[in-house]
Parts: sequence; structure tokens; C-alpha cells
Amino acid sequence: MKKWLSLLFLVSLMAIVVAGCSGDGGGEGGEDTGSDSEETSGDEGSSGEKTVINFAAQNDNTPATQAAIDAFNEQSDEYKVEWTEMTNDSAQMHDQLLTTLSSGSNEYDVISMDVVWAGEFAGAGYIEPLDVMMSEDDINMDDYNAGSMTSGNYQGKQYTLPFFPDVGLLYFRKDIVSEEDTQKLVSGDYTYEDLLAMSEKYASESDAENGIVYQSKQYEGLTVNATEFTNQFDETEKGLQMMQKFTASDAVPEDVLNYTEGETHTAFENGNAVFARNWPYMYGRIMDPEESGATIKADQVSVAPLPNGGAVGGWLLGITSNSENKEGAWEFVKFLSGPEGQKIMSTEGGYLPGYTALLEDEEVLESNDLLNFEGFQAALDSTIARPVSPEYSKASNEIQVAVHKYLSSGDGLDEAVQKVNAAIETEEAE
Repeated sequence: MKKWLSLLFLVSLMAIVVAGCSGDGGGEGGEDTGSDSEETSGDEGSSGEKTVINFAAQNDNTPATQAAIDAFNEQSDEYKVEWTEMTNDSAQMHDQLLTTLSSGSNEYDVISMDVVWAGEFAGAGYIEPLDVMMSEDDINMDDYNAGSMTSGNYQGKQYTLPFFPDVGLLYFRKDIVSEEDTQKLVSGDYTYEDLLAMSEKYASESDAENGIVYQSKQYEGLTVNATEFTNQFDETEKGLQMMQKFTASDAVPEDVLNYTEGETHTAFENGNAVFARNWPYMYGRIMDPEESGATIKADQVSVAPLPNGGAVGGWLLGITSNSENKEGAWEFVKFLSGPEGQKIMSTEGGYLPGYTALLEDEEVLESNDLLNFEGFQAALDSTIARPVSPEYSKASNEIQVAVHKYLSSGDGLDEAVQKVNAAIETEEAE
């Protein structure tokens, strides 16, 4: 018995010694960074070290993200952001984040999310609602891109702020379209009926093969276009009927039901369409014909908002629920989504600002040619969101199948409307 007690005492003593020695720097690159940094934060007055905030975001081929992180780190006395660079493959990044978050890990404090992930991550409890923090810091939702904010709003709570938005646009050939119609388009004061009529008119009057091209293949792009035609599914029947009118029109390619962004930009850039629905990236391709092979020139092109507004794409910022440094995470999210961080993203990387006041900032305007188009400014003021759902992938797939089936045959409108509405109402019923 005495031997056993002596052995127990010796083991306990060794554990105390080991624990005392390990406090010297186990946080570097280890799993316990969060707890070590909390300790460092509390002792900051004497040590001068900062609490590390881990930011998981996709790789950036521009200097913008790193420049924004550096600016935050320089102005913060308490926190230091370290960037975990993830893949630019959206599907892979989604799965990597999901694996980490579902395991209960506190590895990341702040994450970048595709706009369609926010409902899924919020519904699963992986990210924190920001409403209380926003209220305490007088953060006004109206100061940010409307579509981005809607994309991060789940069951009445705001879970995200914008990292950088993307938006659907109507491109048109201003060397073909009349000045009167140009003004109507740029103002946004037109309907899909008007757009179809213009497409048919200018296709017959010009050398362009098609009046309009857009995404209608059975994939995510079809969900995006359906969102726009149906005005965020508030007018599902009317919107689907209009999509069918476009599909059946001679102004639209016969194989439009196989069109993705690639087929769309190829047709428009080569002068084979008067109008095109696409994302801002296409203008960059037109500006760089040596790289893209575009045959039309930038001075032949202008842009306008879509009739019901353009569906928002892009990325959002959220704070993970398991973060042990939520206060620091909020300080970084607030900075990166606010005027200073967004200006850096815009001027250093050409990203669209999610903080709307920057749309009138001279330096930001100089950094991106598209921002100087009246129609583009109008498009950014009229963004809409795809359905926000904890099972977005499933909902989107059901929408794609139902819409594509209807457009392929022109029959079964009631069934398509029923299935689309059922898909987007799933999360409301939960």
C-alpha cells in the first residue's frame, strides 16, 4: 500500500512539473492556440503579444486580402489575424469547412462563405448571429449591399456581413440599341416583356445571330436566372411563363437550355448576341481581347440592371460558433466589411464593395471601370438573393429539375410551380 501511494505521489509530481514546463510556447502551430492566446490577451500589458484570430478564406490572386489583413493588424493593439488560405474550388472549400465545423473544432474564428452557404451553416449552428454586436456598435444594415445582407439573414437573424459581392447584369450592345432604349435599360425602368421585345427587334435589324443569351442549362445558373425572372420566387408562375416565352423565341439560341456562363460570354464577345445576362467578370474579358479572344470592343458595350434586380453572388463573412475569440473575430469582421476594409479590397483587388457608400468614392471608382457605368451602379442598388435555406443544395437541385423540365417541353406549368414553391418553402416549415 505504501509503495502504491509513493508511486501515485511521484506520478502526480511529474505531471505538475510537465504542466509547468509546457506553458512556454505550446501555442505556436498547435491545437491550443485559442487558449494560449486568451492567456496572452489577459497579460498583454506586460507581454505586448496579441491574440491570434484565425481567418479561413479562399486564395486571392490579387494583393487585396493580405493588404486588408495587414491594415487591420497594424491598427489593432489587441488582435492579430492569421490567414488560412483555402482552395479556390468552391465545392472543395465548402466540404473542407463543413468537415472542420461539424467536428466542433475551434480552429477558425472567422470564415469566408459563398452566399449560398450562409443558410446551411446558420441552420446547423456553425456560425454566430451578429445582431447584438451590430446593434451595440450601431452597424446599420442599410449601409451594405442589400442582396448580400439578405443572403446572410436566416430566420430573421443576421449571420453575416459582406466580404465582396457579385451581381447579375444585363450586357447590351450600345452601338446597336437605340438611345431611347438605352436610357430605359440603364434606368431599370423596363420589364422582361420589354426585354424580349427588344431582343427580337434588334436581332432582326442587326447582324447578330441572337437577340439575347443567358444561362438555362440544368445547373446552379438556372436557379439564379429563375430567381431573377420570378422576382425572388414572389411571382413564380408569371416568371416561369416568361422564361418559357424567351426559350421559345427566335431571338434566343435553339440550344439555350444547354447554356452556361461560358456559352453566354462566347456568344456575346464574338458579336453573336445583342443582349446577354452574365456576371461582371465578362466585362474584364472584353477589356482584354488578347486573353479572351473577344472580337467586340469595350466601347461597344454597356450594362444595365435586370428587370427585377440581379441575383447576388460573391462571398460573406461569418464568426464560427466554436471560436474562443469572438470579440476579436467581430472586430475583424467589422473592419473587413466596413469602409476601410472594403476600400482596400476594391482598390487593391478590383472587388466590388459591399459597403455601399464606397460606390461614390473616387479612388474606388478609378479602380474599377464598371463602377463608372450608370447602369452598373443601378444594378448594385437592386440586388436580390437566392433562397436562404439550411439545405440549399437540395432546394436548388429541385428548382433546376422542375424548371428545366418545364422549359424543355413547354408543358406542366402548374407542376413546375408547385415543385419550385415546395423547394423554397422547405426551410420555412422547419
